[in-house]
Amino acid sequence: MNTYIPSGVCSKKIEFLVEDNIVKEIHFQSGCPGNLQGVSRLAEGMTVDAVITKLKGIRCGAKATSCPDQLAQALEQLMSKNALE
Repeated sequence: MNTYIPSGVCSKKIEFLVEDNIVKEIHFQSGCPGNLQGVSRLAEGMTVDAVITKLKGIRCGAKATSCPDQLAQALEQLMSKNALE
């Protein structure tokens, strides 16, 4: 399970599992429970690239980011890390 600490949003931590480029599990700590559970269920089973494409750039009100955008950033960070290995 990978862990990402988001910034600029209500969620305090995102835990996610990726296997063979497929997002298998996502768990948000704090934030808007119903919305984040919905985002998690919709994204689980999708490829990492598809999740990034759909969620990157989403804003929460006047904030420059959102929990879905932070998930996209977490996945991008993981992909960048894996590319370096």
